Amino acid sequence: MCPLSAVSQIFVLLFFLLVCCTALAQTLVLYLQPKDVTVKMYEIANLNYTIEGELDPGDSYCLAIQNDDPGIVSVNKKIYITTNSSSGSVDVFGNFLGSTNLSVEVKAKNCTTSISQEKNVKIKVIRKDRVIDKVFSISVAVLVSIIYINFGAALKIEDIKSQLKRPVGLLVGFAGQFICMPLLSYIIGYVLFPDNPALQLGIFYTGCAPSGGASNIWTALLDGNIDLSIALTTMGTFIAFATIPFWTFTLGALIFDKNNLEIPYRNISTYAIGLVIPLIIGYIIQRYSTRTANFLRRTLKGFSGFLIVFIIVFAIIANLYLFKLFSWRIIVSGMGLPWLGYLAGWLLSKVFNLPAKDCLTTAIEVGLQNTGIAIFLLRFSLPQPEADITTIAPVSVAIMTPIPLFILFLIKFVQKRINPVNDKLKYAVPPAVGSDTECDDNLNIKKNGVAAVA
Repeated sequence: MCPLSAVSQIFVLLFFLLVCCTALAQTLVLYLQPKDVTVKMYEIANLNYTIEGELDPGDSYCLAIQNDDPGIVSVNKKIYITTNSSSGSVDVFGNFLGSTNLSVEVKAKNCTTSISQEKNVKIKVIRKDRVIDKVFSISVAVLVSIIYINFGAALKIEDIKSQLKRPVGLLVGFAGQFICMPLLSYIIGYVLFPDNPALQLGIFYTGCAPSGGASNIWTALLDGNIDLSIALTTMGTFIAFATIPFWTFTLGALIFDKNNLEIPYRNISTYAIGLVIPLIIGYIIQRYSTRTANFLRRTLKGFSGFLIVFIIVFAIIANLYLFKLFSWRIIVSGMGLPWLGYLAGWLLSKVFNLPAKDCLTTAIEVGLQNTGIAIFLLRFSLPQPEADITTIAPVSVAIMTPIPLFILFLIKFVQKRINPVNDKLKYAVPPAVGSDTECDDNLNIKKNGVAAVA
């Protein structure tokens, strides 16, 4: 037997033993529990760890943690481990809504050498339950119910019937609400968020949710056709039962390449009933208590103005944390959807030669969307925290929607101050009894065929 072969065998054996020793030195196994962590904003959740295997008392060990997005959660990058304790927990602090990944491994030799397999943990940060959210929801529901009682007191059934007998205004409004706005919202989402299906869905659902209750309020403030506004809002809410599923399973399916989203029929029903019941109460007051009805009519504009300011200010205060997500794309989408909707509604009305008040009302009804329903649809369709994150789209729309209307209100207010017109003074000089004097539409007094300026 050759001596060299024996030496070779010894070297092979020594190499094998070295590999085995190295493998034994790296047999530490890391276990993490839970595998997916959900933590609320500004709160702490625990990520528990257990290390199996022998820890060398002469070495130092640590957990090395890599955080993909420190803006979502905060966590220590290194946690030193004593040889007497092979288990413990890591504090994960939720900074903001979103999802991120943590990569965790055990390292030795002053945290320079990895001796365990890397473990990944998905972290989700969701919004915590707050008192201000409940207060906002309850107060808005109560105030909107009261304002709809005012609308009911001012409602004229004869005018609603006349709208149905001459349904051009209704048909134009419905065309804008149920055809133009969904198509417009789909285009805006596709152009501004080509790589973000979640935000596409956010702006798309906002465009599919018509008949925002504030449309009646703005119609009253801007001296529009309140009967047409209420008819469009009330009837549009029920028509949405059919149109929301239709658009969800057509254009909505194109966004996600699937159509397994469910429609919250109960929520839409509750919203519709919530509109109709206060209207009925107000109408009953109109029929059986004329004095109360007159008071409600007189306070309609003032209370409407208060309600709009309250909703805008309170909504901003309650959702300040969402402004961190605002980008120029979010702002442009929030402006583009309602503002282009106003323009589309006005142009459609002009094409069909509607009266000026009906043009204004139709523009408001088409452009002003029901962002509350849109937010509910998003929260129903998506898991957290994606559900809250995508609601930035309807929140942006809700903030940007009243800007043109408020500017128009200020213009009309200033015009009335600078050039006050009192309709009652148009014919303030009645013709004398038995005379042949009459007033024409230009406030010229004609007497014996000779025109004179009044």
